[in-house]
Amino acid sequence: MKYFNLIASVLVGLVFTVFGLNGFLHFIPLPPMEGDSAAFIGVLASTGFLSLVKALEIVFGLMILANFQRPLGLLLLMPIAICILLFELLIAKTPGIGILLVALMAGLIYTNREKYMGIVS
Repeated sequence: MKYFNLIASVLVGLVFTVFGLNGFLHFIPLPPMEGDSAAFIGVLASTGFLSLVKALEIVFGLMILANFQRPLGLLLLMPIAICILLFELLIAKTPGIGILLVALMAGLIYTNREKYMGIVS
């Protein structure tokens, strides 16, 4: 379990940090979107909501990478990961990294479940 926690934490932290930075710096070219996906992302970008989400991804991703309040960072990133998964499944209709992110984060939350017991009890 120790190796799972380390590998999953690094992967999740890197994915959110790198793709959050990519939202501002555009160093990874993204394929063009069409139809509902383009409309949805266009609305998020035009309102500034996407910029806020990308900033949160960077902050919480760095929290996970630096092992600074990692359980809190995971808890706050889980809604973003679920929204990514739902976007991929319902709007883009092409599942991708969202499944991996939610699975890794669920595994990390489960292995550290004693730290979350104060929330649910």
